[in-house]
Amino acid sequence: MTDFWLYVKLGLDHVLDLSAYDHILFLIVLCAAYTFNLWKRLLLLVTLFTIGHTISLLLAHYEVVSVSGTYIEFLIPITILATAVYNLFTAGTAANNQKHALLYVVTVFFGLIHGFGFARYYEMISDEESIAPLLEFALGVELAQVIIVLLTLILAFVIQAVFRFNKRDWVLVISSVVIGMVIPMLVANWPF
Repeated sequence: MTDFWLYVKLGLDHVLDLSAYDHILFLIVLCAAYTFNLWKRLLLLVTLFTIGHTISLLLAHYEVVSVSGTYIEFLIPITILATAVYNLFTAGTAANNQKHALLYVVTVFFGLIHGFGFARYYEMISDEESIAPLLEFALGVELAQVIIVLLTLILAFVIQAVFRFNKRDWVLVISSVVIGMVIPMLVANWPF
């Protein structure tokens, strides 16, 4: 049973590591447009993201797909930037079901990209052929993501309720700050 908690903790630690904050930035910008009353939809998005990166972890671990780390390190900030720009253009607009379906598909795809980034880390910590440690690691990642989402929702609530920021302004400010933080990541990881 200790191996179970070892891999869960490794997943938690990997996402919550502030020196590798790209995953945290993605989650913050992903949930910037949500409030507590939409928590089910947000949890579905985060879980779809986890499913996406678990699939790519499986594909990489069993050597079905191999992707250059150089391109993945560039694509990860692209996913963050795309999500932030999407927020800028949709802040304050009501979303329809077609937009949600597209958002779900894109979130799974972005999860695949982030998962290939996790794959290098996972290969360093595990050489087991069993799928169990990989799923335990994914569980730790999901728990860490829920923690980040909860903290982001609490911060959004406080800023909007106490400081009277409207939701649209909150989304615009958070998305703009994230864009400002992700541009240096893009420059540093430029593969061409």
